[in-house]
Amino acid sequence: MILHTIETGYFKLDGGAMFGVVPKTIWQKINPADEKNLCTWQMRCLLIEDGDQLILIDTGMGDKQSAKFFSYYEPHGEATLIKSIEAKGYSADAVTDVIFTHLHFDHCGGAVKRNGEKLEAAFKNATYWSNEKHWQSAIEPNARERASFLKENFVPLQSDDRVRFIDSHNSPSDKITFTLVNGHTEAQLIPHIQYKEKTLVYVADLIPSVGHVPLPYIMGYDLNALQTLEEKTGFLNTAYAKNYVLYFEHDRLNECCSLKQTEKGIRADEIFALKEWV
Repeated sequence: MILHTIETGYFKLDGGAMFGVVPKTIWQKINPADEKNLCTWQMRCLLIEDGDQLILIDTGMGDKQSAKFFSYYEPHGEATLIKSIEAKGYSADAVTDVIFTHLHFDHCGGAVKRNGEKLEAAFKNATYWSNEKHWQSAIEPNARERASFLKENFVPLQSDDRVRFIDSHNSPSDKITFTLVNGHTEAQLIPHIQYKEKTLVYVADLIPSVGHVPLPYIMGYDLNALQTLEEKTGFLNTAYAKNYVLYFEHDRLNECCSLKQTEKGIRADEIFALKEWV
């Protein structure tokens, strides 16, 4: 198995929304905001080569939305999903499977591309994996999440019969297992990758950055902050006990960390790039 960091660029989100009840006087020390109170975040995906499979976890924001839409989030940076995959020596056509942790636009937008007036799969040979309950929540979104679920990012895949749902009998790989969490959004998938007798966890929006490891640091975007708190507590206890490595999707500077126990609770220990770990 070979693991590759795939960076798709940066975007901006409101700092207060990203840190919930934690005051700005604290969070701005680790994530400084601009004059509009926006902080910069990465959209970091993961590419897994395992035998005949080339598996991509999440796809970033993509580039097909309107200028007005992008003005809200200010995407920037030189990296793109396809350029990053090609820089690793692969083509988009080589991707066999795409796993969505969830269907918010910054996690799945790159899965569908615009070809003239037509929307089509960006990875034409891939099977796309989601959770059935989550998929239905995205098709019929609640009012709070409606702006995050953009149907053009995933509905075209269903019409092409490319979507499969992960369950106990159906998975893209026997080396990837999943935890389901429901605090941020309904049935978010947290992939656990078994790599050389170790476990790398793609923590997605359960723990978006190193700064979100402490328990109270929970996004205002989450549907149920108390449920996130419970899920995060359980996950961190297990991750520390089993020596998991956490892989961060949105941390602009830090890719991975190990964990340590402190008098204030579980915290990030060593921070490193994925290539240093593998």
